[in-house]
Amino acid sequence: MSTEKNIDIQELSQAERILLAEELWDSIVTQSDTLKVTAEQKQILDARLANYQADPEAGTNWDSIKDEMK
Repeated sequence: MSTEKNIDIQELSQAERILLAEELWDSIVTQSDTLKVTAEQKQILDARLANYQADPEAGTNWDSIKDEMK
């Protein structure tokens, strides 16, 4: 099903853009079962999980990362 629309996003108000983003997200969530993880992606995720489980304190917390970005 195609709901093709020609939209100039910059012409939308902030509230309209938020609603558009919500609509887009909702369309993804309802089809999330069709998203497949490749073998390579699974391998990367498994390695990251193993690293975390081996040493949960080794990473950087989100607040520190946000502060660095500022």
